[in-house]
Formats: sequence, structure tokens, C-alpha cells
Amino acid sequence: MRIGIYPGSFDPLTNGHLDIIGRAKQICDRLIIAIAKNSAKQPLFSVQERLEMISRCCHCEGSSVETVAFEGLLVDFCRAQGVSLIFRGLRAIVDFEYEYAIALMNKKLAPGIETVFLMAQSEYSFVSSNMVKEVASYGGDITSLVPQFVNEMLQHRFSGRK
Repeated sequence: MRIGIYPGSFDPLTNGHLDIIGRAKQICDRLIIAIAKNSAKQPLFSVQERLEMISRCCHCEGSSVETVAFEGLLVDFCRAQGVSLIFRGLRAIVDFEYEYAIALMNKKLAPGIETVFLMAQSEYSFVSSNMVKEVASYGGDITSLVPQFVNEMLQHRFSGRK
């Protein structure tokens, strides 16, 4: 069985993330969507809220997709879960440079785990969670960038800031 993982902060989940998830599911038998707990970042949504976003938007019940949160080195978590593929989405050359360096380090630490880069669809090539949060915080229209449930969560979160 081929187990893949798509790690990230998903703060918030975007349609670009969903595109990568959909394509990664076609490559592996089981896909783990893993929220990395990063103490250096100040997320807008709690880990529990982000897990709920992913579960609601990916219809994970009874499917080959699982959502989890983890701390520590990704490769250690991958080994513990039997993961052989790490999926990473790329939007632009800037993403590639950053992701390539991480992939090389992961390969050094865990030679048996491969990183698979999936290019963002053109309509999502500019979308980032940070950009979505910025636009949403000013009341901008993000309906084409995030699932409806996430849009509602963002509107609720920023409703007192306008």
C-alpha cells in the first residue's frame, strides 16, 4: 500500500490545497493531510479548527484520506506512519527554491521517502493562505479562492474587524 502525506499549516485551507489533495489521492492508496504545528507561526485558526476545515471540505469520512496534526520532524512522523511519498504544491519558482531545499534535507534524513512536487493549476498559482487572510480581513471577495465553509469561517473571524 502506497501511503502519501500532504503536510502544511492550512491556515486556512484554500481551493489550491484542495486541488493538490485531489491529485495526490490519485497517486497513492492512502493520503494523510497533516497539519504541522509550528511554534514560530501565529495561526489565525486553531489546529482543531483547521482539522475541521479539512475534514468538512475533503469529505474524509470513509475515504482514503485522513487528517492529523503533528509536531517535530516531518520525516520522523512519516516513518511512524509508513509514509513513502511527501506531496508538496508549487505555485511559482520562489516556492520551488524553498521546497527543493526542504526536499533535499528530508531525503538526507530519510532516503526511502520521496517528495513529489505538484504544480498548482493556473487559476490557483497566485493563491496563498496569507493572501486569502489579508483579502478577507478587509472584506474582499474570496469566494473563488476557498471552499464555502472556509469562507464562512473567515467572514466570522473578521466580522468584528471591519
